[in-house]
Amino acid sequence: MNRLIFIFILFVGLNNCSLNDNSRIWNDKEKKINSEKIIVKIDEKDKKIVSEFNQELKLDLSSIKSNNKITDNQNNFGSQNYKGNLNKIANFKFSKLEEVNQLNFKPIFLNNGIIFFDKKGSIIKYDDNGKVKWKKNYYSKSEKKLNPKLNFLSDDQNLLVTDSIAKYYSINIDTGELNWSKNNTYPFNSDIKKYKDKIFVVDYKNTLRCYKIEDGSECWNLQTEDSFTISNIKYSLITFKENVIFSNSIGDITAVDIETGLITWQLPTQSSSIINEAYNFQISKLVSDGNSIFFSNNKNEFYSIDLKTGTTNWINDVNSNLLPILVGNLIFTISNEGYLYLIDKNKGNILRVTDLFLNYKDKKRKTIYPVGFVVGNKSLYLTNSDGKMIVASIEDGKVIKIEKLSGGLISEPFIFNNNLYVVRNGSIVKYD
Repeated sequence: MNRLIFIFILFVGLNNCSLNDNSRIWNDKEKKINSEKIIVKIDEKDKKIVSEFNQELKLDLSSIKSNNKITDNQNNFGSQNYKGNLNKIANFKFSKLEEVNQLNFKPIFLNNGIIFFDKKGSIIKYDDNGKVKWKKNYYSKSEKKLNPKLNFLSDDQNLLVTDSIAKYYSINIDTGELNWSKNNTYPFNSDIKKYKDKIFVVDYKNTLRCYKIEDGSECWNLQTEDSFTISNIKYSLITFKENVIFSNSIGDITAVDIETGLITWQLPTQSSSIINEAYNFQISKLVSDGNSIFFSNNKNEFYSIDLKTGTTNWINDVNSNLLPILVGNLIFTISNEGYLYLIDKNKGNILRVTDLFLNYKDKKRKTIYPVGFVVGNKSLYLTNSDGKMIVASIEDGKVIKIEKLSGGLISEPFIFNNNLYVVRNGSIVKYD
């Protein structure tokens, strides 16, 4: 009995010594073991394994019509009518850029031409062959030095413009003459959407602003939670019936009544910790089918939420900040690692994953990223940060070919009137 008590006391004493920072008995060894366990745990949590999945799945989308009537206010572009010849047929030239992020801005496509802007904020209207019809600039000498970047929205005979230096104005599309011009408190950082006689845009302070198209007067504004850093992404908006729904720099999705400016619902998709990481946080544009809203982010989350209530339908693990494409009951999206995902729109099930960067060596694919993509008649067209376009089959997701379109950065591709367009540094190229 005494022997057992002695052994017990000795055991306790030795363990107390090992846990004492002042004692060196087993202490270093135990600390090393614990740290190794922590490292293993973190690695397992953060590791993202991406691989091809269900490659044998074949798609036949012949029964699904191309989206000839694009619902721009919902970012619902769908599959579009483009046969994919990739023959260059026109070039719309402008002055070389000093800031390449101008490539993130979308031209206005007209039935008989294109409208875009240059590095000094001059607005240029081209005819269908690339000839300049008019060029107008409404900035002072000091404002031109700021290299304003412009967002466009066409409304019948007028072009509505917001920019990166807090100006917004309206000009006549036919002549380029100024209708009115006003200033906001902060620069704008979103697309422009319209509903009847109003336009909606979000500024850098995560404030949604509503203006009258007629004269630019403000109807109301709604400020959402702000971040401490300026976001490096453009915020997204859609309009549906009496609501405008928008994203901000910290991942909040907010629905607002168009007439009153009051919040209908709000869905925070990120914790408050994201506020300090806003510059690194990237969210895709919102896209809607009229019932749900779909979007993803670079935090490995793909959302489907109810359009009317903001409640979550499903969440899936997809790491992407590219605009998803809806085709029937299918969702096409591409991860930041270059994998094409095919997702069931209703349930969120991943149906197929194929590697579009398969032809890149491991070292190379770590340095490039996908810019944007569109879906044509039979193929998908993806532009990358290395100036190349990957053409992949919709049927099986396999890469058909890789085309070099530019020696530097290029924009996402756009399809309009059976043609494909890409913005390069100094020109917009049109392909048949």
